[in-house]
Amino acid sequence: MTNEQMVSLAKAVGFTDAAVVDTKTIPFEPGFRVCCEENSCGKYGINYACPPDCGTTDHMEQRVREKRQALLLQTLWEIDDPMDPVETKAAKGKHNRMVRDLIDRLEQAHRGFMIGASGCNLCARCAIEDHEPCRFPALQFSCMSAFCIYVQKLAEQCGMEYDAGPGLVALFGMYVFD
Repeated sequence: MTNEQMVSLAKAVGFTDAAVVDTKTIPFEPGFRVCCEENSCGKYGINYACPPDCGTTDHMEQRVREKRQALLLQTLWEIDDPMDPVETKAAKGKHNRMVRDLIDRLEQAHRGFMIGASGCNLCARCAIEDHEPCRFPALQFSCMSAFCIYVQKLAEQCGMEYDAGPGLVALFGMYVFD
C-alpha cells in the first residue's frame, strides 16, 4: 500500500487528517516525560505501557527511529471543556479504537506498532497490578506523551491544526511502520 493510499484509507474511515512522515523528522522532547510523572491520567506506575515501565525516553525514541515511517492520525472532537475527564476519556477511547481498526487493515501490508492518544486501555485492570505479564504484548500501546513526541510541532510539520479552537479538541495517534 502506498503512502497516498494509507492517507486516503485513514480519511475514508473517519480521521480528520492523516500524513505519512519519515521517523527521522519526528520531533522528540524528553522534558515531556514530566507530564507522565505528574500522573494526571492515573496510569503512572500501574500500566505496562506507561512510565516508568514502558522504558526511558531514549528507549522510546529509539523504538520509533528503528522504523522508517509513521502515519500521523488526527481526529477532532466537540468537547466544551477539554478538562472534563469524562468527555475527554470517551473521545480518546473512540480515537484509539479507530487507530486500532485502521492498523488491523494496514497490517496486511505493513508491520509496526501503535501510539495512542492516551495510555493502553486494553484491559480494565493492567496485569502489572497483579504482578503478571502483559496479556496482550503485541497490541499494547503507549501514548504520545510517554514517547515524548512533540505533537504540536509534528502537527505543524504535517499542516494539521493542533489548537482547533473553542469547543474542539484535536487528538493524535500514530502507526509506526517499516
